[in-house]
Amino acid sequence: MHITVAGKGVDTGEALKAHVTDGLSTVTRKYFDHALDAHVTFRKDRAFFACDINLRAGRGLNMRAEGHGPDAHRAFAEAAEHIGKRLRRYRRRVNEHARSLADERNAEPEMARDVVLREEAEPEEGSAVPDEMVDLRQNGAIVAETPTEISHLTVPEAVMRLDLSQALVLMFRNRTTGILNVVYRRADGHVGWIDPQPEALARQA
Repeated sequence: MHITVAGKGVDTGEALKAHVTDGLSTVTRKYFDHALDAHVTFRKDRAFFACDINLRAGRGLNMRAEGHGPDAHRAFAEAAEHIGKRLRRYRRRVNEHARSLADERNAEPEMARDVVLREEAEPEEGSAVPDEMVDLRQNGAIVAETPTEISHLTVPEAVMRLDLSQALVLMFRNRTTGILNVVYRRADGHVGWIDPQPEALARQA
């Protein structure tokens, strides 16, 4: 596993990098033997240190954890503990859904675009441009654009991915219906699920 250690206003010497590499490798090997890469970032959070771990544990499987402490080592220890708990929970659910996950690994990946738009840049009202993406690029509204995969999941698996990655929203293709679905984190902490109903949409057309 490739591990990158960086600091924002925090000195990350060789001793800290070695500690992070050894500690994170130990945690991931315990629960997940083929993690791909991880980015560990340290920063100051008022009087404390903060550590963010972003782990890519597999195709389409990203996990994030954050820790705080009076020094960088203890901040990392807390973040690594959270990653370990998520990996342990994921491993337990993998065992419960081994067959369905095997089907996903054998399926061809479905690609999409993940586009970040500038908040203040909006298309002019009344503009009629056939290709909205071209219009957004010309107006400088697109900040970043990266390829992303749409996984074939059941709803419980999608909720698990959302929880592990600490993302706010996740689009997936429902393995049961074959339709694109969305799960998202609501403001009240609950998970919402958007499931288009083809029959209802056809009646409205």
